[in-house]
Amino acid sequence: MPASIRSDEIVGRWGLASFQNPADRARTEAAARAQCKNPYVIGAGSSGGVIMHLADQATPQELRLKGSPSGKNYIGPAGPTPGEQDREIVSFDGRVMVTRFIDKDAATRYGNMVYVRCAPRA
Repeated sequence: MPASIRSDEIVGRWGLASFQNPADRARTEAAARAQCKNPYVIGAGSSGGVIMHLADQATPQELRLKGSPSGKNYIGPAGPTPGEQDREIVSFDGRVMVTRFIDKDAATRYGNMVYVRCAPRA
């Protein structure tokens, strides 16, 4: 099922931080914005996906944006949705994206991942 978010909408340079407690989200967004000096780059994949890391993997790989009957969007390898290696896109407004891993252990360790889009290079 196609996602309601297109791959090209998330390709780019992002500041990255994470939080466990929802009360920390605003502070975490500011921390992520500060990371733009060393951005996390989400690249375009050769077959329409995005190049990102899976949990605990040192090498990024092409992942798919996947939709679901419930209307939720996921990023992960090809296969069932949601898969154990997927992350749910909890929120996305074009500027800030929050994701959470489906795998309970990875979700506990990484928390809610906050991506804040970095300004284009001048």
